Amino acid sequence: MRFSWIVLLLLSFPVLEAIGIFWAARYIGGWVLLWLLLAAVAGVMLIRVERVAWGARLLFSVQSGANPLASLFASGRILLAGGLLVFPGFISDVLALVLMLMPGSWGKRKLDPMRPANDDILEGEFRREQDDLLR
Repeated sequence: MRFSWIVLLLLSFPVLEAIGIFWAARYIGGWVLLWLLLAAVAGVMLIRVERVAWGARLLFSVQSGANPLASLFASGRILLAGGLLVFPGFISDVLALVLMLMPGSWGKRKLDPMRPANDDILEGEFRREQDDLLR
């Protein structure tokens, strides 16, 4: 019984999106087309950037000692948000905005114990070499 409600909701989603587009077009006119076009372009750009950045995000999370599944979840959320932006409609745009604004895993990373707390100070010893040895 619950499965039929999920199927009904998924099948009615495009119909609800179309009703929302027609309702918004009645009130704001042709600006709806501009909104849909800009949302689709933003979605494609978001997908293209995340397609490249997910590997670096995963590597950074492994190097910092965080859970790599959290970074994969964050990348999947951004890809899903990009797909929802490409899909025309206002409901999917709001869902994409909610997905993008959800807090990510960046606050949960562990600090590197080998990295000094103050990056402005370099500590160590040095020795001046003669100029003829450097050439």
